[in-house]
Amino acid sequence: MEQDALEIDNLCKRFGAVQAVDGLSFAVPRGEIMALLGGNGAGKTTTMAMMLGLVLPSSGTIRVFGEDFARHRYRLLERMNFSSPYVDLPHRLTVRENLTVYARIYGVARVRERIQSLAEELDLGEFLKRPVGKLSAGQRTRVALAKALINDPDLLLLDEPTASLDPDSADWVRGYLESWRAKSGATILLASHNMAEVERMCGNVVMLREGGMVDRGSPKDLIARYGRESLEEVFLDIARERKGATAE
Repeated sequence: MEQDALEIDNLCKRFGAVQAVDGLSFAVPRGEIMALLGGNGAGKTTTMAMMLGLVLPSSGTIRVFGEDFARHRYRLLERMNFSSPYVDLPHRLTVRENLTVYARIYGVARVRERIQSLAEELDLGEFLKRPVGKLSAGQRTRVALAKALINDPDLLLLDEPTASLDPDSADWVRGYLESWRAKSGATILLASHNMAEVERMCGNVVMLREGGMVDRGSPKDLIARYGRESLEEVFLDIARERKGATAE
């Protein structure tokens, strides 16, 4: 049986008196797009930070491609990448300079060719010499995607990838990510507050509340289980602990 791309087992993180993540366990099969959902304070960002080695767990384990992340973090990070519109690239550096820095950090071979290839795929050619601070929100999102794909990752973590984008730009980003995953066979873990985006892209969903998992399943199964018309209604039930928020 093929190993899961990501395995989270009884993961906990406490900041003083605050239990940010509480006994979280789930697995992401290889080649799947899975969503990590929850309201503000549910533990999504802290969980992703632990997956990237930016925050140390209080307890529990993270395994990436069958290996203990705590023991083999640096080797595993070479096969991973991350994108978030809330983590900006240096504004004074040009797009090419930013991508060159990250390509060298990840030990990418033939850096110039790799950047050119991504620029063509993401329609960034005319912006390569432009400082990132001079780009629009949509253009910065495409540059952030280029940075996240610079090392051709096997596991991609995305935090709100289409936040602040207009509908046309957001649709383009979703389509590109779906196409890239189908072509590369990579695994994507997505945190998003856009339920239509999750319904479109994700095969499975992990629902969080107060640092723990309250339910999981495909968007279609969750909608049916809670007797709702959309995943957004399911999300609101769980976030607000309304009747039916604990599935039978």
